[in-house]
Amino acid sequence: MESLLFPVLGQGIKASPGFGSSTRSDARLLASAAFLSGPSALRYSPPFRFEMGVRLSKAASRWRRKFGKLRRRDPVERTTRNVYDQHVQESMVKEKASPVLESGIPLKYSPGKAFPLGASKVEDGINFALFSQHASSVILCLSVPKRQNVGEYGGMVEVALDPHKNKTGDIWHVCVEGLPGSGVLYGYRVDGPQQWEQGYRYDSSIILLDPYAKLVAGRKYFGDVTDKTSKFLGTYDFSSLPFDWGPDYKPPNTPETDLVIYEMNVHSFTADESSGLEPGIRGSYLGVIDKIPHLLELGINAVELLPVFEFDELEFQRYPNPRDHLINTWGYSTMNFFAPMSRYASSGGGPAVAAQEFKQMVKALHNAGIEVILDVVYNHTNEADDDHPYTTSFRGIDNKVYYMMDLKNNAELLNFSGCGNTLNCNHPVVMELILDSLRHWVEEYHVDGFRFDLASVLCRGNDGTPLNAPPLVKAIAKDYVLSRCKIIAEPWDCGGLYLVGRFPNWDRWAEWNGKYRDDVRRFIKGDPGMKGTFATRVSGSSDLYQVNKRRPYHSINFVIAHDGFTLCDLVSYNFKHNDANGEGGKDGTNDNLSWNCGFEGETDDVNVLSLRSRQMKNFHVVLMISQGTPMMLMGDEYGHTRHGNNNSYGHDTAMNHFQWGQLVARKDDHFRFFSEMIKFRRKHSILRHNRFLTKNDVTWHEHYWDNPESKFLAFTLHDEKLGGDIYLAVNAHDYFVKVAIPSPPQKQQWHRVWCDEDGDNDGDGTSGGSGEGDVCSGGGDVVLTQIGNPPMISLLKVYLSVGPVTISLRILQLSLRQSHETT
Repeated sequence: MESLLFPVLGQGIKASPGFGSSTRSDARLLASAAFLSGPSALRYSPPFRFEMGVRLSKAASRWRRKFGKLRRRDPVERTTRNVYDQHVQESMVKEKASPVLESGIPLKYSPGKAFPLGASKVEDGINFALFSQHASSVILCLSVPKRQNVGEYGGMVEVALDPHKNKTGDIWHVCVEGLPGSGVLYGYRVDGPQQWEQGYRYDSSIILLDPYAKLVAGRKYFGDVTDKTSKFLGTYDFSSLPFDWGPDYKPPNTPETDLVIYEMNVHSFTADESSGLEPGIRGSYLGVIDKIPHLLELGINAVELLPVFEFDELEFQRYPNPRDHLINTWGYSTMNFFAPMSRYASSGGGPAVAAQEFKQMVKALHNAGIEVILDVVYNHTNEADDDHPYTTSFRGIDNKVYYMMDLKNNAELLNFSGCGNTLNCNHPVVMELILDSLRHWVEEYHVDGFRFDLASVLCRGNDGTPLNAPPLVKAIAKDYVLSRCKIIAEPWDCGGLYLVGRFPNWDRWAEWNGKYRDDVRRFIKGDPGMKGTFATRVSGSSDLYQVNKRRPYHSINFVIAHDGFTLCDLVSYNFKHNDANGEGGKDGTNDNLSWNCGFEGETDDVNVLSLRSRQMKNFHVVLMISQGTPMMLMGDEYGHTRHGNNNSYGHDTAMNHFQWGQLVARKDDHFRFFSEMIKFRRKHSILRHNRFLTKNDVTWHEHYWDNPESKFLAFTLHDEKLGGDIYLAVNAHDYFVKVAIPSPPQKQQWHRVWCDEDGDNDGDGTSGGSGEGDVCSGGGDVVLTQIGNPPMISLLKVYLSVGPVTISLRILQLSLRQSHETT
């Protein structure tokens, strides 16, 4: 095979500066050097290892022009700007000699092919392909670390691609023979037009991450502040055997009607010492596996994982700023859409281990009947804005393609994400990138669905204009590979495009129902005029979703999510307390629709604490009896607090970490209640219809719909197949309401599932068969009763009072007289 050798240092190889900055002129020299060819690959002479940020020495430049041998130079100090804090500080670095690959390994180069994008194994070696429409030069940078520590980079091989031989259309490509099947780090230097006002942001001094890299190598350990300036580069693993999913493996394929979603953060779930795990397992994918018994005991059947795509948790610490003490714990700052977060691997195992352990986690969750939904961030990237850019990939490869900008205003980046930039999602190239990414996570990692952060951004055109039929949203809905997946939109963005109930859906997309959250909070804290809206929300939000073939389960009902107050804080704080975030309390929403039960924050007052506990249970009951798909937040099952911080994205502390000790302390009361309500919902299909309710499904015991001061609501859900009706009564007045329970059918009686009367848990679980009773007469109580077989959960009684008013819930279920008593 004819070897195509590129103009690089040594006999066909150039030792370049390490993964940092080099001069723009040096990069251009390399890009313009002659493209060589020969009958065979020339041997690789040991290049130099350079510390991050070193520029090419003059000796290396002279040699490159003469194509002679490089002489080893004595270490010399240089002052240069590190690529990660080039706007802030200068660092002194030294050149050091050290080989990258074993001496004598031949590397051969051929033009390669344009597809697939990224690094791929082909018969002749490893093929590298990169899209860049506007680039004038592209240089492939290669390195093999000497040791397992990916931070200890070897010297780099730089391969300048010839635009005449290594470019097809807008795709630059090359095939390299002789590289190992794993452990190679790679990136690109890209140069092009410098007209800022036209949207170009090229800087060939920065080595860029391949957008299609399937694995990303960076620092080893999450939050390691001794390695703040770690460079993130692509890598691959073609050496490992395919993952063994097992002969009996199959995904749960849970119907959307049956989902109970648990929103959680992989790292924070087990990062705390109270998890009882070994230090190397805490905060990892394997840590999730260890805690699957907890998830099963709780009763959920789907986890929605906060972002698990590669991100830099220390991005706020790149330069001095008011937030430079924060560690991005939530992960909403994606730098690559294909690679699992490498620092969620156990014991600093790195990217290949992370990929394997992610699959182990998915397999274990699936074997437990739990689906895996990923929270994905395709609305922006980590690269920030033009004032403090963090150029790691897209910006330097083709800013004009990947981001929305205002070309009439100095090509200023449009910011509909609130994070400085907005991904140009409906550009054909970006759209294909997103679709390829989603398919990759389904085919390679077997995930079950996606929740799209700030999904209204996906409905904007190249200039930010809202689109009625956005191509990307339609393509996701119609894609064959994604057809079995749950797809959930967060139907708003930071530019005011609020699409709750109006998100383009093709009868496939579900939505985070922000109106459910707000309306339930308002009703429960006693706002007037909310009864009718509250009834609409708990019955499936037909005003929003009864269109075409949409179903109640397309409403993702939630009271609490990762952003905003936890459930405990919702009943403990009237105001946010975000001073620890470093933004002067300006971040986070001011409209929390919360009530602190009479005291702001932590207290030892047993009456306030009792009230808060009852109110949290009240919210949970309403969530679990509502038509639609319920979602709860990690930690709410024991009453986790963030001490009033409603925007805790940057705290890798107990503020976000699951507190396993608190779970143990509250397991017999708070946790047990939450668990039993989830199981009650899953047991009774009339709480999760796959169609909107009709008059045959529900009876509203109500005569005052038009009275804005009325805060009492009672209704019965009918089970015509099994006769297991469920009665619910809610009183949000500041006085007691006396009503009669509807008479049960002949030979049946009401069984009380949940009631709180004077905080006492005695009772036999029945409410009698006559239908006569003082349903909401005891200072605010909750009773759940049913027809049919008596409930299998133990009787729980809880008083629930909210704000200046009292809220009462009674839920009853009918059962046959012959049936056994409630336990």
